[in-house]
Amino acid sequence: MKKFPEKRIVITGGGSGLGRTLALDFAKMGWKVAVSDIDEDRAEETARAVDSAGGTGLAVYGDVAKLEDVENLARTVTVEWGGADIIVNNAGVPVVGFVDKIPMEDWKWEIDINLLGVIHGCRTFLPIFRRQGGGHIVNIASSAGICSLAEMGPYNVTKAGVISLSETLKVELSGQNIGISVACPTFFKTNLMDQCRYTDDHQVNMANAFFAKSMYSAEDVSRHIIRSIEKNRLYVLTQMDARFFWRIKRLMPQTFFTITGWFYRKKYLDKALGIEPSIETAAPRDVSN
Repeated sequence: MKKFPEKRIVITGGGSGLGRTLALDFAKMGWKVAVSDIDEDRAEETARAVDSAGGTGLAVYGDVAKLEDVENLARTVTVEWGGADIIVNNAGVPVVGFVDKIPMEDWKWEIDINLLGVIHGCRTFLPIFRRQGGGHIVNIASSAGICSLAEMGPYNVTKAGVISLSETLKVELSGQNIGISVACPTFFKTNLMDQCRYTDDHQVNMANAFFAKSMYSAEDVSRHIIRSIEKNRLYVLTQMDARFFWRIKRLMPQTFFTITGWFYRKKYLDKALGIEPSIETAAPRDVSN
């Protein structure tokens, strides 16, 4: 991290989960950490933890779906610290279910936060990085954006968009001393499902079963992200299964979808995880509150 002597990082969705873990890992290295979250209490809690861990915490309320909130975040760190060295576009929520059964308001909610929120962060902080002669963008996507698994349509769409945006920036920022990394983890132990919207209990049961069986933690993903920033790597593929899916889909896309479709039709994942299969006629449910 010698290329960032002022040690200033901004993390959206930093009040919990991977965002909080990243905040604490950077705090241990003595960084100034701006924690933005729609839950102000969580943001302040993380900022205090940053102070205790050896960094300098700053809590800023913000809804990434609102461009004005992200712009306020940028103004705040510019006034307080003169700018920022790294922006981590981490805030995200899951919407899962069958494509034709998910209410349109849930599609919009997902896109506004998971995709537009990342776009807001990139376009707002890029001018700051250009003025100061460098910086690094970290976009938190998911292997869902690569694998496009069934019953995860909105989440898949937004995460694929984040990957595509990051790849586009990799080219556009060539030669500008501005790095870009996109994290594409599979399941790891986190609180992502706390705000889940879904149409069928099956989707939540499957996600919870995957989370429970995962051997990876937020700390594992955080450490890999930090190493990727140091080496200016585009793709952050922490887990073995993430790397496998990424390679096999690129090398043999038709085979990949033939196999995943067969597994889905035969309900082999349901059987392996010990959960009931999907109920396609289930009425949409909103459990975000």
